[in-house]
Amino acid sequence: MSNFVIKGGKKLTGEITTNTAKNAALSCMYACLLTDEESCLDDMPRIEEVERTREVFESIGVKTQWISEHTLAIAPPKKIQISKINAHAAEKTRVSLFLIGALIHKYKKFDIPRSGGCKLGNRTIFPHTFALEKFGANVTTTPKYYHVECKGKITAAEVVMYEAGDTPTENAILAAVLAHGTTTIKFCSANYMVQDLCYLLNSMGAHITGIGTTTLTIKGAKKLRGADHYPIIPDPIESMLLLSLAATTNSSILIKNCPKDFLELELTKLKVMNFRFEITKKYRSKNKHFELIDIRTSPSNLKAIESPDKIEARPYPGLNIDNLPYFVPIATQARGKTLIHDWVYENRAIYYMEFQKLGADILLADPHRVFITGKKALMPTEIVCPPALRPASIILIGMLAARGKSILRNTYSIDRGF
Repeated sequence: MSNFVIKGGKKLTGEITTNTAKNAALSCMYACLLTDEESCLDDMPRIEEVERTREVFESIGVKTQWISEHTLAIAPPKKIQISKINAHAAEKTRVSLFLIGALIHKYKKFDIPRSGGCKLGNRTIFPHTFALEKFGANVTTTPKYYHVECKGKITAAEVVMYEAGDTPTENAILAAVLAHGTTTIKFCSANYMVQDLCYLLNSMGAHITGIGTTTLTIKGAKKLRGADHYPIIPDPIESMLLLSLAATTNSSILIKNCPKDFLELELTKLKVMNFRFEITKKYRSKNKHFELIDIRTSPSNLKAIESPDKIEARPYPGLNIDNLPYFVPIATQARGKTLIHDWVYENRAIYYMEFQKLGADILLADPHRVFITGKKALMPTEIVCPPALRPASIILIGMLAARGKSILRNTYSIDRGF
């Protein structure tokens, strides 16, 4: 485990480019298991979660290779050896669940290790299994494994998502693109990673319409070709991290490569909080499917979004669930009292209380709500990263704003995604 030593309290200057999205990159990697041909994905992030997924792939016979700094080649074997899966690597990620949607077209019966990921409270896989069972896959949970069994051919279905989650929607898409017939998926997520997965699959020969809406229609293809250097979408969550960093440290920086459609509500909330910024440039993403913007921030006299209003997340097009934590460090520097309601996860709001160690005035109302009173000068301290990506990264922001030397220990949680 690495540690960060941070000398904070400095104004930041210069420019920084948003890297590509962890959540999109991972689902696109699993999409490459749906073809017998080699695929190349461009602009892949060099992060630990990608490396764990590569370890999973290599253990079951899928060849992966970095052919340039950010281009990853993926070549499935004629027969995947699922029984040889690297359980340790699979258990470290949530996205190993995508093996179900990707492999039910090839194998009638297999086991995969139970998935891991961020420790955010009770995280059921029922939305995944509820959708996948519509295609003819039966998933049974054991203490260590998910046992998958398919009776007959995987056929198209009309799927109503149990919840509009990102990963359950993506798993249903992986199942649908090779299913016999035409599938309709309703009440699905339309978030950035779902859209990017759909655009990638269409470039591979899939037939998906309704991209960007909550209803997808997918006509099953007989086979898919390999991905031909498809560039992954930039990460709106990393853009939000950088916006939070600029606001919390009261700095003027230029943030490039920000996906506009997945930040507009966040920027609107920030504008209400008196955060000063300017959109300096608009352009298309490398894959041509998304509008990007460059944002220049300015020092700001931040104010809270006062009660009865609150900051809370919703499925897209609401404020992104992964972007909500980045309002915590901002709220510590905004005059007034801010209520942040993190209704999705049982444990994440509890992690926000680590900001008390930095000197923040923060009150835990219940497992989902915190009241933050600002403006409070943050103080340096030493903290062990919580086992969750976004809560760990907001502590890093707080330490960069705190004047003096801080130590952030066991930063693997951050390395997973940034």
